[in-house]
Amino acid sequence: MADRPVHEHLKDLSRSLVILSDKVLKNFTGALAAILSPDTRSLESARLADDEIDASEVRLEEQCLVFLALQQPVAKDLRTIITILKINTDLERIGDLALHIFERIPEVDTEFMATFRFDEMGSLAKEMVQKSIQAFVNKDRKLADEVCQMDERLDTMHREVFRRAASELKHSAEDTTQFIVAMSVSRYIERIGDHATRIAREVIYLITGEIVRHTEGSFEKLIQSLKD
Repeated sequence: MADRPVHEHLKDLSRSLVILSDKVLKNFTGALAAILSPDTRSLESARLADDEIDASEVRLEEQCLVFLALQQPVAKDLRTIITILKINTDLERIGDLALHIFERIPEVDTEFMATFRFDEMGSLAKEMVQKSIQAFVNKDRKLADEVCQMDERLDTMHREVFRRAASELKHSAEDTTQFIVAMSVSRYIERIGDHATRIAREVIYLITGEIVRHTEGSFEKLIQSLKD
């Protein structure tokens, strides 16, 4: 490793991160499709894909740690490797959330789920992940900011699902399980958007050295909105 330029190593690690993101997005896309067209046979393949994602995440982390130990990067190179490590973790968690959606599929009533905006929510969350990774690859601050702004739209959709389900559960004993599943799926998609936003913030850190954090989490915002 020591005989190659640092930037070449970073390029290889970045390429591995993009490959991991492709695997994660493929599993998430399958989960979104399964919500409206359930296929319980997809669960086993989704689990196998998640195992591969987990293995890739561990392998990339190990490569980053070896790079840190041998190259001892500073300044921009150090920020780059820290960013890769953090994005790597976020992608693995997005993969876990996609698997959680698959795990709820056996309980899903297709017609019932079609009454929610999960296709729109899912498309938005997927776009956020794609754009956050694109922002990393291109070191695009404007695109990273766009992802952060998109998160509020996804939070709004999630609040709508939560409010409707909570209201219906108060007044009807029917479809109790379906409303609970709907809230879970909505929460998983919303959390994927949160991780995409975290990736975007890490890109901002990479570009500017500025650490961007929200002081209030999305779940806390949801609870407060229900009180208002």
